[in-house]
Amino acid sequence: MERPLTTTTETPQWVPSEDDIVRARVTDFARFAERRTGGAYPDYQALWQWSVDDLEAFWSALWDYFDLGDRGSTVLESTEMPGAQWFPGTTCNYVDAIVRNARSDRPAIISVSEGGPDREMSWDELLGRTAAFAEKLRAGGVAAGDRVVGYLPNIAEAVIAFLATASIGAVWSACGQDYSAKAALDRLGQLEPTVLVAADGYHFAGKYRDKRADVAALREGLPTLKATFTLTDLEEVSARGLDSVAVPFDHPLWILFSSGTTGLPKGIMHGHGGVVVEHLKAVALQSDIGSEDTFFWYTSPSWMMWNFQVAGLLVGATIVCYDGSPNAPEPDALWGIAARVGATVLGTSPGYVLGCIKADADPAQTHDLSALRSIGITGSSLPASSSQWLADHVGVHVASISGGTDVVSAFIGGVPTVPVWPGELSAPFLGVALDSWDEAGTPVRGEVGELVVTKPMPSMPIAFWNDPDQSRYRDAYFDTYPGVWRHGDWITITDHGSVIVHGRSDSTLNRHGIRMGSSDIYQAVEGLPEIAEALVIGAEQPDGGYWMPLFVVPAEGVELDDALRQRINDVIRTEVSPRHVPDEIIVAPGVPHTRTGKKLEVPIKKLFQGRDAATVVDRSAIDDPDLLDWYVTQRRD
Repeated sequence: MERPLTTTTETPQWVPSEDDIVRARVTDFARFAERRTGGAYPDYQALWQWSVDDLEAFWSALWDYFDLGDRGSTVLESTEMPGAQWFPGTTCNYVDAIVRNARSDRPAIISVSEGGPDREMSWDELLGRTAAFAEKLRAGGVAAGDRVVGYLPNIAEAVIAFLATASIGAVWSACGQDYSAKAALDRLGQLEPTVLVAADGYHFAGKYRDKRADVAALREGLPTLKATFTLTDLEEVSARGLDSVAVPFDHPLWILFSSGTTGLPKGIMHGHGGVVVEHLKAVALQSDIGSEDTFFWYTSPSWMMWNFQVAGLLVGATIVCYDGSPNAPEPDALWGIAARVGATVLGTSPGYVLGCIKADADPAQTHDLSALRSIGITGSSLPASSSQWLADHVGVHVASISGGTDVVSAFIGGVPTVPVWPGELSAPFLGVALDSWDEAGTPVRGEVGELVVTKPMPSMPIAFWNDPDQSRYRDAYFDTYPGVWRHGDWITITDHGSVIVHGRSDSTLNRHGIRMGSSDIYQAVEGLPEIAEALVIGAEQPDGGYWMPLFVVPAEGVELDDALRQRINDVIRTEVSPRHVPDEIIVAPGVPHTRTGKKLEVPIKKLFQGRDAATVVDRSAIDDPDLLDWYVTQRRD
């Protein structure tokens, strides 16, 4: 099958200075590894190669570099996927790695809300309130392995409830309050939880959203509950220290859920030890976040990036919990918060950046961003034009990352010692044996292939919930290349070692035998000021035909006329591929997404192939379920 060659930019938009390289934590780790192994790792590529060639040496060095305490003599007993056994015989607790960073000179959490003033929480208060809630859980009979679930906004109390749960060896899971009661029950109800922690409501876009009725419905729908706690129950501060339970390395820490667009969402379990070592690597070495940083990622407890932000506490950083909208009252509100709290690392999405571009925002001119040194981006591919806009209008290191809930981390991303090319992710993460394969399992370079990971990572799931024979787990990642993780993304590995992510391989546009990622179309079309958002699908037809419509949501006050249709076709023809000009351009009232912001390409495609709407997607998993009804009306029966 013919594959399109992909082009890359010749000039980086950011190049690390010698001082950047010398001061980076990853450089210090490289010198530590050299002293330990006798090897030479003069640059990031050499360090990465060692990290994947000798997994045991890398992960044992990382454990000792961060001084995580006693461990067993074996690092990796089995390399089989799934089923790799990491650090057998080693015990730990996620919370211990946080407690040892407690300090008095900086806050642990800055709480920001649309509904009130910013509030700083000291480390003493965080750990004291965590200890008090852990005592309440124990008093209520909660034991190691029991599930404690949250229905909470992104507030400090969510962090307290999680840490208290983890400290006693119980298992945490949560949904943000943008989920309805039914959507939350679809997830949390699978777990037969013992305890529910819930808030009465949350703030968003200038309004307070009362969720008491949903909390009542949750309590009614969770018959295994022994207790429900409110935010008031998390206010007490214990005078005693926080006692943690030592658990096996692979003891479940939390259960995160897949988007759940078809059927019940999958509950993905990660272990204490795997998360600790993976997040220390990702936060400290890849993101260069340390004890003097203020780490702010716009997120929700429903999304793995919430868990990733909490990991800032593992290195003694201050984290920011924000209960509110990123673009209210103004489109650049997130930049204003970052300036106010002195964020040094800010995380957001390509969609938010594009919204700022279309609103003519100029963050560095309107806000004091002098503390900011890095912007993290995830959720979908960041177009080269948006990356360059960040360079021009913010002027700091841009670190796009790509990974997922599956490993609660990233496979690819930024690192402060490697250049940034617009529209490209700088490098594979350390310890990630990433490759790009064709259908036959042959590595490809400079053209599109499947993202695969050929060796295990400690944060790969220990199991799926309620999957005793691991059949769902195997089907999810190992059905295409047995023993090799296939993630489901199209990528290109460039000649300078960076990676371009083209979108999901299960929603690939296959026109005349040439495959194209949907994100390539979006980057071109959504770059037009007249288009607010777009959705493209390629649906194989029963007669052997192939129908490729492009749905567009025009910007406010814009009508789709023949001239705009021509502009859309022209930008796809010139910037993407003349073979991927759509068959039709259709005005849509909106684009449906999962709750974590991913476009529903595959379910919409199945609709247009004649599938019943009730079987292709769970409406509770959609941000605007009513949009689905409109797409049903557009089907060609």
